[in-house]
Formats: sequence, C-alpha cells, structure tokens
Amino acid sequence: MNFKSFSFSPLLLQALEELNFHTLTPIQQAAIPVVRKGHDVLATAQTGTGKTAAFALPILQKLLEGEGGPQPRALIVAPTRELAEQIAKNCDAFCKHTSLKTVALFGGVSTEGQAQQLSKGSDIIVATPGRLLDQIRLGNLSLAKVTHLVLDEADRMLDMGFINDMQQVIELADEHRQLLLFSATFPSAMKQFAAQVLRHPKYVQVTPENTTAETVRHVVYPVEQSRKRELLSELIGKKNWQQVLVFVNMKDVADGLVEELNLDGIPAIVCHGDKKQGARRRALREFKEGKYRVLVATEVAARGIDIEGLPRVVNYDLPYLAEDYVHRIGRTGRAGNQGQAISFVSREEEQVLVHIEQLIEQHIKRYYLPGYEVSNRESLIKKLTKKPAHQRRQPRSNRPSNQASGEARAKNRSRIANVRKQNKGKSLGLDK
Repeated sequence: MNFKSFSFSPLLLQALEELNFHTLTPIQQAAIPVVRKGHDVLATAQTGTGKTAAFALPILQKLLEGEGGPQPRALIVAPTRELAEQIAKNCDAFCKHTSLKTVALFGGVSTEGQAQQLSKGSDIIVATPGRLLDQIRLGNLSLAKVTHLVLDEADRMLDMGFINDMQQVIELADEHRQLLLFSATFPSAMKQFAAQVLRHPKYVQVTPENTTAETVRHVVYPVEQSRKRELLSELIGKKNWQQVLVFVNMKDVADGLVEELNLDGIPAIVCHGDKKQGARRRALREFKEGKYRVLVATEVAARGIDIEGLPRVVNYDLPYLAEDYVHRIGRTGRAGNQGQAISFVSREEEQVLVHIEQLIEQHIKRYYLPGYEVSNRESLIKKLTKKPAHQRRQPRSNRPSNQASGEARAKNRSRIANVRKQNKGKSLGLDK
C-alpha cells in the first residue's frame, strides 16, 4: 500500500514524492482511513514510526477540500517546543505546493513576532500549551473555527501537568471538532482522560502498549554512580562511537558532563531548558553535522529530536518515570534503522530498571565491564575483614578507661564549682 491508495490531492502527493515518502508505516496504514472518515481517534504507536504523517496528511486533505478563512481550522498541540517545531516543519513540507499556511507557537521566541504571523492568517496552528493559551488571552488567536484538533504525545502532557490546559483548549475549539489523541504510551491516566474527551472514538494500536521498536537493542551496564563519566568516555573511545545522544536527569549534571567529556578530548555539547531556543537549535544542528560526537540532553529533548540514522542513545541516568524510557530511546531505531539503547545503572537505580523491564515486557541484558564492577557491601566487608591490617587493628571506643574516666569527672566537677561561684558573685553585684 502507498499514499496514492488514499486519493490524496496531487499537490500533497507531489510533496510526498519529493520527501521520498513511498511505503506507509503500520500506524499510517491503520490511522489514515479512520481520520479521513472524521472519527475521534485514540492511537498508540512507538515513537519514530511516522505518527505525524498519520494525523497530518488526512487533516491537510480535509482542509484542501473545505473552505479557508482567516482563522485556523486545524490545531496540533505538543508538549515541548522541539516537538512542536518538528511537527510544524513536517506540515510545511507536506503543504509545500498548496496554499495552506502553518504557524508555530512555542516559548523561547518573541511573542510579538508570533502575533504578527497570526495576524496574516493561518490554516494550521502547531503549539505548546502555554504559548497557545498566552496568544488566546492576548486576543491574537481564536479557536472557534478549529474543526480538527490533535493532542500529540498526550501522555507526556498529562505527566507535565497540562491536563487543565488541554481541557480548556478542547472547550475553545468548534463544538463539532474532530479530536485525535496520539501517544507512544498508554498509562491509566491517559485512558481516563481519553474516556472524558473523546466521542465514540476509534482505537488504533499497531503495537502492544508501552513497547519499544524491535529495531532497538537494549543494553545495561551496572556501574557505580561516581564512575559513570569514566565509563562513558571509555566506551566512546574504545568502541569509536561517533554519534551519541546522552540523557541525564539534571541540568547541572549535563553541564558538568559536557565539561568533563571535552577535557577527555571528546567533543560534546549540551541541550537543556536553561539554554535559549537558538542555542538549543544550534546544538542539535551541529550534533547532526558531526561537529560534536556527543549531545548531552535533559528530558526536554526526549521528544521532538529527530536525527536520521542515530545509532545509539545512552541513559546516563535512568529516567524518573519508566514511561519516559520509551520516549528517550525512541530517538534511535527509527524508520526501520537499527539502534542501540544503552543504560548506566547504579545500585540505587536497580528498582527503576525493574519497572522499565516490566513496562516493556522484556529482560535487558547486563554487561559487566572489567574495572567498573558494582561493589557489593556484604562481600566488600567480608573481603576487608580477612586482611591482616584489619585483624591487627585495635577496636576504637569513645569511652575512656575507668581511671581516666574518674579523673576526668573530678576535674569536671571542680570546673563546674568554680563557674557557679563566679556566677553567684556576679548576681549579688560583688564584682562592681
């Protein structure tokens, strides 16, 4: 099956041909027909399987068949600016030969500049929740004519606390709108939210819930937390890794890791929420171009980063939520390419690893690199007690001997008596 099977406009098909879009992915085969028919949809699929085209193409076709106007008719909401920017670029590419216009709204860039774009009219809005509602409150945007609404990575927006924002956006759209929820995972909170907002939905699920792509090989290296940086440098050097996306949990850890890698002679650059949008774009671009071998990122970059042929992702820190593991490693093994998901796991993170394995329903193979073995407290103590130095060691006590203790108590009583005598004299005014 190919895109011509769906009777898309020749203008869309021309753009798809130029983009080398020929064979449909499973999610596209399953979702496009039901979206074309106007149903509400709840779709789950692995990250990197072509979800954007699955919802964007049938919506664009609907817009081409209908009448345009100054107000947008389609709205796509995404949790992060990186993902919103990526979706907007895809829509622009799909609409290249049409008159449809896309406007992207996200933080990190001028609100006024985006308002000027909106004033010129638009057909499709791609936005993050916060900036979208800002423009609505400023009176620069109305959703009254929005008949096609997509919440992409809806599970992540729930995790980030955007549930009220999403409900508000849904209420502001046209009463007869079509609502599409697309996600890589399907936690219970997502199911509850979907039940509240979808109307007689069609369910599209091309893979088991919360699974990862079969093209990704999962590997775990047990290692002490304090040795992770050394292990990363050694693996990059010995295995000659040329392009590595590394995820950490904290911004200061990201900054420190980049500094250390550069000192080790490994060109690395950072991407996290404290960096301006321009700096983040530049970091991603230069990483793609090969100027840097390592891109160290926090969770903000887990979605929206699309690097063609990325060979591996390293979880320097395991994510706080098991579901986020699926999104992180979804940056590799995309579009049928082989990928590797490598996780460094300290003793404190073993429980998180168990949750991840339960979520993806597979055991992840562990590799023990010589010199980086995780110490076991019991075996370490047993090993130490056998050493001659330990056996000769005299026990240490905070209690002095009985004789010393008696002498100390006598001196202490004498000192206390002198202090009391001095204080008594002061209280009677004898020191004046």
